[in-house]
Amino acid sequence: MNDRVPRRGLDAQGIATGAEIFWNLTTAPLVEHAVRRGEGLLAKEGPLVVRTGKHTGRSAKDKFTVRDELTSDAIWWNDGNKPMDPDAFERLYDDFLLALADQEQLYVADLYGGSQPEHRVRVRVINELAWHNLFIRTMLVRPDAADLASFDPEFTMIDLPSFRADPERHGSRSETVVAVNFTKKLILIGGTSYAGEMKKSVFGLLNFLLPPQGIMPMHCSANIGPKGDSAIFFGLSGTGKTTLSADPNRTLIGDDEHGWSDTAVFNFEGGCYAKMIRLSAESEPEIYATTKRFGTVLENVVIDPVTRELDLDDPALAENSRGAYPIDFIPNSSVDNMGPVPKNVVMLTADAFGVLPPIAKLTPDEAMYHFLSGYTAKVAGTEIGVTEPQATFSTCFGAPFMPRHPSVYGNLLKKRIAEGEVDCWLVNTGWTGGKYGVGRRMPIKATRALLNAALDGSLKHAKFRKDPNFGFEVPVELAGCTELLDPRSTWADAAEYDATAAKLVELFAKNFAQFADSVDEGVRAAAPKVTGGQERQQMQAQAPQATSA
Repeated sequence: MNDRVPRRGLDAQGIATGAEIFWNLTTAPLVEHAVRRGEGLLAKEGPLVVRTGKHTGRSAKDKFTVRDELTSDAIWWNDGNKPMDPDAFERLYDDFLLALADQEQLYVADLYGGSQPEHRVRVRVINELAWHNLFIRTMLVRPDAADLASFDPEFTMIDLPSFRADPERHGSRSETVVAVNFTKKLILIGGTSYAGEMKKSVFGLLNFLLPPQGIMPMHCSANIGPKGDSAIFFGLSGTGKTTLSADPNRTLIGDDEHGWSDTAVFNFEGGCYAKMIRLSAESEPEIYATTKRFGTVLENVVIDPVTRELDLDDPALAENSRGAYPIDFIPNSSVDNMGPVPKNVVMLTADAFGVLPPIAKLTPDEAMYHFLSGYTAKVAGTEIGVTEPQATFSTCFGAPFMPRHPSVYGNLLKKRIAEGEVDCWLVNTGWTGGKYGVGRRMPIKATRALLNAALDGSLKHAKFRKDPNFGFEVPVELAGCTELLDPRSTWADAAEYDATAAKLVELFAKNFAQFADSVDEGVRAAAPKVTGGQERQQMQAQAPQATSA
């Protein structure tokens, strides 16, 4: 194992501990350690099954960034980016060092955030739990064994689930804390066993570091077509980002986090982190197969302690049960986690109001507008009297992980779209024929047909009409999908559609007001507009014009 021990150890970083240190262990020994230490169970067919305790998701309210000379004017300070005083961080770090000194065993992994060599960051992760070390080693990019001896970390992450923060001493909100110090290049995670905090901390790190280099960091999936054409898919939970990008006819680059450089779309990670609850072989065969492989880590999945059989349908431990597995567990994944710069950008939304068309073509200004909006809609709740869908706006399709002002990412995206002559599409996987409870979910067959036509280039040569509310172009016909393309015509009551569309436009306008002063006039002009009935009739009476890229 000596070739996996770096020359620059913890002592060179000012970290003193009497713990036995396990450097850069591979999957099998990490699984052995986790089982021997009682951290998890091996399931019948090979995966390691663990529990995260009370934290079954991210503790967003417990995340802080040190506010200092480097970050004061660079961070978009808000509820998702809360400031921490530098002195409070120093006290927190001192106490983390004391906790490290008391550990009997520690697991250290030297890893990369980012697959493109010239744009990746070197991260050293120090864990008290073997399974956490296995998780982060699975999720990030693993250096070749030959590179480990000379590995010199740029950032260090210390992850101690047993640590308990003191709000009065450390400036935290509770005993749980995630604290990022960009100046000292440290990330401290304490008081939570949810491993996803580590993954998203590295994502936030890259989202801060890359924009000044002209690299566009993205919360998206990405794949490559048979002609070498890359596509990226933005979308919040429930919009079909994972499902639609996992196309057997296209090569998967990654399912969640990517960068867009001058020469490539590159995965930030070397693994995938998929939801497991109610997963089935029929709905997601490739992901389901990972639940039967050694090397997969399953969080909060119910397991029979005797037979070691899994029950993916049981939400007793968490609705957010998760599985982490190397990306090469997916058969048609990219060997180097990279692809050429994209030809298509797809923004996915599940519009439960039933207003948006199944697909629309966006200009660069419209793409920036909808990227900053990050819209989807949740279906109505189960409470008595709650019948309306709820609009959700998450800027950049990943607001909790974007430390800089959204306009930074929006302008980067607009620039890359314009310079690369990229085709942009808004795809609605939500409802047609009425809002949720009245209409029906958009047929997946139609969504795939429209998406395939967009990605192969044929759709952009179709006839288009201008949407009277949102202003973007909507195709008029496509075999098997034509009846869905005008959402107003799918409603039984056109006047009710108009009223619902007006309501949705108002929600967009209210949300975008926070960005209006940070974007140029072109983007402001791309905002949707409510039109009167007479004007609508005039617009709809106009003959659709053939357009092309």
